[in-house]
Amino acid sequence: MDDRYSQYESPLVGRNASPQMIELWSARSRFILWRRLWLALAEAQQELGLPISDEQLGQMREHVEDIDFDAAAAYEKRLRHDVMAHVHAFGDVAPAARPVIHLGATSQYVNCNAELLLMRRALELVAGKTAAVIDRLGRFAQQWKDLPTLGFTHFQPAQPVTVGKRAALWAYDLALALADIEYRIQSIGFRGVKGTTGTQASFLSLFDGDHARVLELERLVAQKMGVDPQRVYHVTGQTYPRIIDVQVLSSLSALAAVVSRICNDIRLLAHRKEIEEPFEAEQVGSSAMAYKRNPMRCERATGLARFVMSMPANAAATCATQWLERTLDDSSNRRLSLPEAFLATDGILELMVNISGGLVVYPRTIDRNLRAELPFMATEELLMAAVRRGADRQEVHEVIRRHSQAAAERVKREGGDNDLLERLAVEPVFAGIDLEGELDPARFIGRAPRQVEELIEQVIDPLRARYSEVLAYEPDLKV
Repeated sequence: MDDRYSQYESPLVGRNASPQMIELWSARSRFILWRRLWLALAEAQQELGLPISDEQLGQMREHVEDIDFDAAAAYEKRLRHDVMAHVHAFGDVAPAARPVIHLGATSQYVNCNAELLLMRRALELVAGKTAAVIDRLGRFAQQWKDLPTLGFTHFQPAQPVTVGKRAALWAYDLALALADIEYRIQSIGFRGVKGTTGTQASFLSLFDGDHARVLELERLVAQKMGVDPQRVYHVTGQTYPRIIDVQVLSSLSALAAVVSRICNDIRLLAHRKEIEEPFEAEQVGSSAMAYKRNPMRCERATGLARFVMSMPANAAATCATQWLERTLDDSSNRRLSLPEAFLATDGILELMVNISGGLVVYPRTIDRNLRAELPFMATEELLMAAVRRGADRQEVHEVIRRHSQAAAERVKREGGDNDLLERLAVEPVFAGIDLEGELDPARFIGRAPRQVEELIEQVIDPLRARYSEVLAYEPDLKV
């Protein structure tokens, strides 16, 4: 029997997230970071005069990545403490260093600092993929910037826009979400070396009351871990401020909300047979209805987005339940909420890169749908055309009102075509007016094409320059 199918596997791993994001949040990635943090602490302590030998540091460096996970699991089963289990497992392969591993530190030295580093790296992955989606939507918007399409407010027919302008809305929303993510990348900090309750008492004791050396220790450790020392949090309890989790997951939630909006728009347009997501040659839309082309990628992205959008409330509850310097009930929760929020967001973006790069447009259907409503949209233009030829404004308004109501009734009750123009053509107030000419869709789209061009020039092109190395990313969708 294949044991792989005898245990639950998170769909985020098996169906959605990319190998890069899965590896980033793996046990190996996390525990290698722990060992790097222990090494950085010992190196800094040696540089500041503590009796730590080169042999001890050498053994630690040699074994940063060869983790015996079975040994660590055995220790944890006995000790019921994951950090101490890995302290012992590290000490087994670096025996000379055993006395100085984790010297002066609390569990949250490795837990918190590793999580902050992981979140920053994960945000960078998210930012790159978001940029790739924006780039593709920008190209789509440029291609279709001039194609008029029926606009909607309240999902009721409204003034025409263009296919490209609608895609520009999507791209701009994503650009705003990306700006927030970039801010989080720049602002996310480092807990540093704060000790058990954040007072740094253990390190002050190690350095015989020398405050300057304690501050220098923290600066050196941050520097060794690739963090700007200015980004070390000023004060903490036992953990870094949990408000950070709320802020980070809120940024992911905002991105997920934008993706959900885009995918719902595409789903509505697919229903109107105007735009569809990519559909592969052998793809099955329905197990029963063979003709169907369900928007399954947009549906999956929307479902994952709903999960991500729920995460800030979870983080806020954890932030609100710290109990003075810290309580342990955040640990089990955050083992789920942090990685899975990022894995789900990554899965969303994998889908969106694919969708945005393969949207299918049906111009003839778009034109037919627009022209079915355009006579109603154009009534103000028709009124003004008649007035310019000397007609009474109020008389023309009443003619248009009466015939518009009759034409709408014919469409809704009888299932007929919109015959408003034919009705107006026989009215004396419209004699000599080219009614069809007044209904050129291009007359009703305003600055939509120029707005697309301006967005590309002012927002998308600078973004492309910043993310040029990742724009060619192509996801390998699992299902």
